[in-house]
Amino acid sequence: MSEYPLGALSARSLNPRVRTAGLLLCYIAGVFVVGALLAPWLFHLAQWAAGEFQVLHGLASQPFHRYVNRSLLVAALAGLWPLLRALNLADRPALGLVSPLAARRPLALGLALGFSSLLLAAMLMALVGVRNFNFSLTAPVLLKLLVSATLSAVAVALLEELVFRSVVFGALRRVWSLWPALLASSTLYSAVHFLARVEHTGPVGWNSGLALLPRMMGGLAVTETLIPAALTLVLGGIALGLAYQRTGNLWFAIGLHAGWVFWLKVFKTVTTPGTAAASAFWGTEKLLDGWLAFLIMAAVIAVVARLPQTPLPEKSS
Repeated sequence: MSEYPLGALSARSLNPRVRTAGLLLCYIAGVFVVGALLAPWLFHLAQWAAGEFQVLHGLASQPFHRYVNRSLLVAALAGLWPLLRALNLADRPALGLVSPLAARRPLALGLALGFSSLLLAAMLMALVGVRNFNFSLTAPVLLKLLVSATLSAVAVALLEELVFRSVVFGALRRVWSLWPALLASSTLYSAVHFLARVEHTGPVGWNSGLALLPRMMGGLAVTETLIPAALTLVLGGIALGLAYQRTGNLWFAIGLHAGWVFWLKVFKTVTTPGTAAASAFWGTEKLLDGWLAFLIMAAVIAVVARLPQTPLPEKSS
């Protein structure tokens, strides 16, 4: 007699680890392909709309590569809900999104740690003369900078923590052990920050976005920009994932991330080049491209690892 009788279930369920990794890889590939195909349509729609509405001329004048970047973001957000459903993460507790009022203390602590850690880097760079604080900024300029940086910090922290910690790390930690899940999600988090900024020349056709993708991926092969900055972001991703793991919700990580983004947005403007030359250890106005930032991120991991452990949802079967 056959081991699997006719009409009976004849195949084993897909291994949860394989299924989770496959869904995430399909999502990532889909974001790039769909985003690249969507960009030309949005570009031509903006050109048409600018002809009808003069107020949209500024939008239509944006270079095509910016449409590609925004289209990738649109594709990522559009595909998020189907991915969450497929990963069984489509509810607030599974995503670590408890009430922000209830989590105001971890949010504040995370924000304080993120802000102070890169403030330390800024002060050390000023102390040795690599950068000097710029006290000549006028009040309106400073206020505009602070508002812009704060809004960016909130938006980036919320979006990236939802995608990389709630979804990617959240899915992987259910089927993998902690450190492989942390390393995989943090490596992906670091990699997307090093896609090259490329420009498109000539007319925009249906495949112009697809043509830019290989050139964007080329940024991942530029060693001089990857070391140590990419390693620093891997450590940053580990710190954020570990904060999520330790606290049981996303808000400490969101605060930590927002504190970092704030300084990354303001550092170049609130400081000027100093008398000492930038070096591989101290880094430049980018703030995260020196070994100093790498060491600070390692110290942040040590701090986060001491947070009280809050139980997390069990791994899926």
